[in-house]
Amino acid sequence: MAILKTEQLTYTYSQGSPFEKTAVDNVDIEIEEGEFVGVIGHTGSGKSTLVQHFNGLLRPTSGRVLLDGKDIWEDKKNIRTVRFRVGLVFQYPEYQLFEETVYRDIAFGPRNMGLSDAEIDSRVRSTAMAVGLSDDILERSPFELSGGQKRRAAIAGVLAMYPQVLILDEPTAGLDPKGRDMILSQIEDYHKRSGCTVLLVSHSMEDVAKFATKILVMNESRLFCYDTPQAVFKRSEEIYDMGLSVPQITRVFDIMKKRGFDIHDEIYTVKYAVELVANELRKKGRL
Repeated sequence: MAILKTEQLTYTYSQGSPFEKTAVDNVDIEIEEGEFVGVIGHTGSGKSTLVQHFNGLLRPTSGRVLLDGKDIWEDKKNIRTVRFRVGLVFQYPEYQLFEETVYRDIAFGPRNMGLSDAEIDSRVRSTAMAVGLSDDILERSPFELSGGQKRRAAIAGVLAMYPQVLILDEPTAGLDPKGRDMILSQIEDYHKRSGCTVLLVSHSMEDVAKFATKILVMNESRLFCYDTPQAVFKRSEEIYDMGLSVPQITRVFDIMKKRGFDIHDEIYTVKYAVELVANELRKKGRL
């Protein structure tokens, strides 16, 4: 059974006013437990609005959001519990740090869950370790940290609630390449160890191609497709037409196909491209 499901989900901002705009339009989707989903779309496509429905931050104008088969808005009193089960990391999450120490910031969510001090301590230290923060950093003010450390502390604060679903909205925005790679690698490691479902909203096709098991594409408030990376990047021309890019390596091999090279597979990571070329060279006795 899908851990997350939407049924004709629609959301309209400023409904009934001159500024009315439908940001999510009649979206039906099912996300299976344990998937690593890349969520992509051009600016204004509705991707951020969509994921904010999954933890009840926004309430549908019409349609439903189901978590483990239950409508999250069936009883409004349960929304708080939904937000513990579906953790959402906003873009630039470090702006939400506010406690005196990193430890207290990470502990904020678990403490609101009513957990014991021992359990809170265990979660704070394990999630800090998961994002690469040492024990000595936990006692420092979050405002003394570097930008990358702040970002990791904010992510740890969501991880400490042990959500079934982890949603990250552009978690690497504004970071340098090294910081971006570190954050994404730590998220991938956490996904593998915990088995939780991860949704990564990103503008980077390279990142999505590298980590995602499924890709969700939004276009002009509607769901364009939700499929495996191979199936999505097979539609690269359509993706170009909607103003999105594809991984550079995919573009290279698309050009090679147009020039007559016999390439049947969809190439979307450099690693796979190297393996494919090496295999072809071996077949021809050139390697």
